[in-house]
Amino acid sequence: MPSLKDIKRKIVGVKKTQQITKAMNMVAAAKLRGAQTRMEDFRPYAHKFSDVMGELSGSANPSAFPLMAVRPVKKQLIMVVTSDRGLCGSFNTNLLNATEKYARAQKANGVEVKLACIGKKSVNFFKRGPYEVLYQSSDIMGNVQMFNARQAGQAMIKLFLDQEIDEVQLLYGRFINVGTQKPTFKKLLPISQDGLGDTSAETAKKQSSPYSYEPEPEAILNQLMPMYVNVQIYHAMLETAASEQASRMTAMDNATRACKDIIGSLTLVYNKARQGSITKELMDIVGGAEALKG
Repeated sequence: MPSLKDIKRKIVGVKKTQQITKAMNMVAAAKLRGAQTRMEDFRPYAHKFSDVMGELSGSANPSAFPLMAVRPVKKQLIMVVTSDRGLCGSFNTNLLNATEKYARAQKANGVEVKLACIGKKSVNFFKRGPYEVLYQSSDIMGNVQMFNARQAGQAMIKLFLDQEIDEVQLLYGRFINVGTQKPTFKKLLPISQDGLGDTSAETAKKQSSPYSYEPEPEAILNQLMPMYVNVQIYHAMLETAASEQASRMTAMDNATRACKDIIGSLTLVYNKARQGSITKELMDIVGGAEALKG
């Protein structure tokens, strides 16, 4: 059995760890409020942007737009958005596992898979992996800005237009609630009419009357397509940033409670060891007294 001093040292160490995890939980909760507000404020914009794109592209010919050009998928790029920091439970692990699982499935179908990594966790993980990384960006997820998404979007558009890749799949952590964050795939390029709002004939007929366009819808659509790519990447970054803080808050809360349980167990062991030590000392005293009497 360890000595009383060793047990007491362990209790002190776990208490210090508990203070750290509790502080990190409070910091994550504060950051979550800001990240969640930014994400929820941007969601309607991203959805409306998609609806407008869907309305404009409803009667358009996809072959007239380079970013809508559908080619046989021989080279596919997965853009995975993770956090820069750890200590957020299994959040990043789930995203990285989802990326690897999807990449293996595509590779089994004869598709050459390449990666674009946003977030230090994905950058560090895949730099040792078997897949070529064509784009990477880190140390931006703590304070995501639109120009970060614009840089990534321009890089993806260039790769697609140069036919270095035939399709781009975006993977990010979708924020559902504080306790649930789900790895989610979204087709980024080529831009598909199926993914742009409601493009059904009935809806297009209902929405065609209130709007008039100058210049022609095709010209507007051609200008909006690069913006659409940037908006989708920025939306994915905001969702991932909020999911990261929610996952970290949950993980640190669990760690704090685990520390409390460990402290309770160690305290029980300490008390038992102390009781045994006192009993032994009493027995030695009683034995010595009996020896003196004899």
